[in-house]
Amino acid sequence: MTDAALPWYESPEPAGIRIWNGFANARVLVAVAVLALQGLVHLMGQELHATFLALCMAYLAAAVFVRFAMRPAPNEPPLGRLWLPTVGADLIAFSSMQILQPGGMNYTPLLGLPVLMAAVLGSRRTALATTAAVALLLLTEVTVTGLRSYGPIASQFAQAGLTGIGYFLVTFLVHPVAARLAREEELAREGQQSALVQAQVNELVIASLGDGVLVIDDQDNVRAANPAARALLDQAVKVPLPFSLAGSPAWYPLVELARRTFVQGSEDGALTADVALQYEHLGPRRLHLRARLTDRDGGATRLCVMFLEDQRENEAKLRTEKLAAMGRMSAAVAHEIRNPLAAIVQANQLLDEELEDPSHKRLAQMVRQNAQRLARITEEVLDVSRAQQQFHFDAATIELDETAGAVCVDWHVHAGRGCGLQFIPGAPRLTVEFDSDHLRRILVNLLDNALRYITPNDDALQVRTWTSGNQTLMEVWSDGPPLEPTVAERLFEPFFSSESRSSGLGLYICRELCERHGAAIGYRRIERRTGRGLLQGNAFTLAFRPAATAPPPLPFDTIAP
Repeated sequence: MTDAALPWYESPEPAGIRIWNGFANARVLVAVAVLALQGLVHLMGQELHATFLALCMAYLAAAVFVRFAMRPAPNEPPLGRLWLPTVGADLIAFSSMQILQPGGMNYTPLLGLPVLMAAVLGSRRTALATTAAVALLLLTEVTVTGLRSYGPIASQFAQAGLTGIGYFLVTFLVHPVAARLAREEELAREGQQSALVQAQVNELVIASLGDGVLVIDDQDNVRAANPAARALLDQAVKVPLPFSLAGSPAWYPLVELARRTFVQGSEDGALTADVALQYEHLGPRRLHLRARLTDRDGGATRLCVMFLEDQRENEAKLRTEKLAAMGRMSAAVAHEIRNPLAAIVQANQLLDEELEDPSHKRLAQMVRQNAQRLARITEEVLDVSRAQQQFHFDAATIELDETAGAVCVDWHVHAGRGCGLQFIPGAPRLTVEFDSDHLRRILVNLLDNALRYITPNDDALQVRTWTSGNQTLMEVWSDGPPLEPTVAERLFEPFFSSESRSSGLGLYICRELCERHGAAIGYRRIERRTGRGLLQGNAFTLAFRPAATAPPPLPFDTIAP
């Protein structure tokens, strides 16, 4: 036995509270039984004593009050402050009943109730002290009785002693059992709390996984599904769990793998499959599936845990890694090409000065043009490498309208002569944090791309600036034909181009430069007002970082001039 109070009151409504309520109810029932017994005795012709009856009624009132108005607080020893109104009141009441009882009725067996209550709910010291008090009361009662009767009381002393010994045995037997049960309950509660915390952690981890996770029973019902799995299953509206995989024909490959897992088991490893979910309103969604069974612990129902990986994301990661490796290799090759290429250009220039035959002159011109094209591609590849290595630019603050207008004028004079270019300023005296050379590079690249596809009208190409809230924007719009969806999706990927003579790095460099300045660039098909009315065209929009702040740029589908 331990000297500490039993730790039963650390969680709401533990078993100790129920035991306390049981003892409190027993005290009320004992009080009612004693009063009922007095009534029965009175019906049999025995006279009632007012003092004894008042004692019984007072005990009943005290027992009812304790039952409904007093209760151990959490983390409080149950018989600390409550010993006196419970066990102490019982000792006083039952011993007084024995002394004041009018007939030959014996009330000493009722003293077993406080002994048992102290043994179960109290510490060892409290239980032993209570039992010793009961033994002394029994001996005192025998002594008082002997003095009244002047007869031999040896047998009564022996009986009182045996009763006290019995109460001590009850205390020594009951208290260790109660203490052990209390410790086991505490351990079980701690284990339950740990399991609850672990379950919450598991739910958070599973919910944040990029891969889908399904828990399926042998009836094809989904018991659990994380958000990624619901997205892959095309559940726009969250269906309450559990739901059946047989409810959609598109999910049949999942049902087939789950059934095969239940039949074959997964002792040798997870079963895998590459499937395509066919949806009516979407194209096929290719998934890589891995499934295995849970362990059968304690006869629990085995479940199939299935992991869903989106093949498109895996391919995108692989493509990004390949592009990064290709970019590093291309940068190294471009660096090695620069010196031989410069020698070729110089030699061709010297040779061109000595040539007189027109056909030879044309050949030299072809060499010069292709060498210049190769030099531009080399510089673009090196620009990509430089942009990836520079994570911060000490950008100056420039006036957007003034800088963009100057670039448009210069470009129209040298490269876009004869095309219909309109510059529409809408951000007067507004400044943005951007490097002027980088802005020129981006704007010239966008204008060069648009020049290939515009019509010969005077308003076929427009550059405009405006503000939306605290956001400053610039747009290059052209009336060219719409881009194919597959081309539009990959516009800003490195080395991607719809033309064979293009390096596919121009728009990628534009995006890299924008991101280094906290800006964003995007493409959309949009209507603009021209002299011919509202026309659909291709628009590339730059969203600059707001002044003095650096939040993510606004999404392009919310931009309105």
